[in-house]
Order: sequence, then structure tokens, then C-alpha cells
Amino acid sequence: MADAPLNSLQGLTQHYVLAAKGGDAAEFARLYEHIAPAVYTWANLRLRPEQKAVLDPTDLVQEVWLRAWRKIEAFDADRIPFRFWIFRIAKNVALEASRQARKPDRGQPSSGELDPLDAVADTITGVSARVARDESLARFQAAVEALPDGERKLVLHCGLEGLPLREVGDRLGISEEAAGKRWQRLRQKLQTTDLPAFLLDL
Repeated sequence: MADAPLNSLQGLTQHYVLAAKGGDAAEFARLYEHIAPAVYTWANLRLRPEQKAVLDPTDLVQEVWLRAWRKIEAFDADRIPFRFWIFRIAKNVALEASRQARKPDRGQPSSGELDPLDAVADTITGVSARVARDESLARFQAAVEALPDGERKLVLHCGLEGLPLREVGDRLGISEEAAGKRWQRLRQKLQTTDLPAFLLDL
């Protein structure tokens, strides 16, 4: 993994990840505060109404991070980007919510192997509450929801999930090159607004 400058958003992410992998709960809490807005925004955009009836986006974010804390030591920063890894966990949680939504006795998805983690639980709860009240995130979500379907998917897949352009192109039925060019144009457009486009740079 090539090191990004520490004063960049990606550099901060790398710094927090390496410290958290060493068992530093305080740095993991900072990592959570750093990334949680992007995961929360993704959840609001991605979860369907029937999924939200089972799992609120705020609860999804908390579940994702509790699982991440359990698995952080196994994360290989040289193999995959952290953003890709954390959103893979988020997708699994959302998939569980979809399955639960189809059951007659709806309830919260099981946390499986998770144990209560006092070292990070209070921070996770507090940050999640602040993120849910952030008006700039609500404006960003509204702006993305107003985009044409193809552009909205670009924000989800390229901007938030960090998927490879080839995979994004396959999902949209276009070439990898076309996906890259469309995303570059859309990204530039988003960066000229007062919306929190930093969500795409973590």
C-alpha cells in the first residue's frame, strides 16, 4: 500500500487503520469518527424502505463498526483499500437486513459473533448520533437522490464504496474507460458545490 500524505484524508485513514490494527481503541474510535459519515450516507442511499423497517441506518453504522473492531487485526492494507473492506462489511449487514425483512417475525439482524466492546461502544453510539443530525450529510443525500440513476450509482459504487472501475462499468453496462470518465466529470461537479464531497476522499 503506497503511503498517502498524513495531512490528506486518505493519509489520516491509513494512520488510524495502522494504529487500530495494533489494538489502539482510541485510534479506532478516531477512525470511526473519520469514516462514519460516509457509511451513514451510503446506508441512507442504499437501504430500501423495507430494510430500514428492520435496520435503521444509524444502527447499521454501529453494527458495521463493531464488526470491524472484531476483525481489524485481520485487515490486510497491502491487499485491499480500507474503504473497500469496510463497505464490504456494510453490504453484508444490509444483506442480513434484507433477509430479516422477508421474515414474518421481524427483528434486528443478529450480531453473530459480536461481543459488547466497552472500549469503543460509547464512542460509536455518540458519533452515530451526531452523524444522524448532520444537516450537510442530509443535503448531500438529497442531492445524490436527485441525480439520474446512472450518476447516483456512480456516487455509490465509485465514490462511497470504492469499487474498481472495471466492476462499476460491468454493473452499469459500460466500459471501464467510460465509467472512469463519467465518474471524473461527476466528481468535479460535486466538488464545486457546498456539499461535503470530502466523503469521496476518505
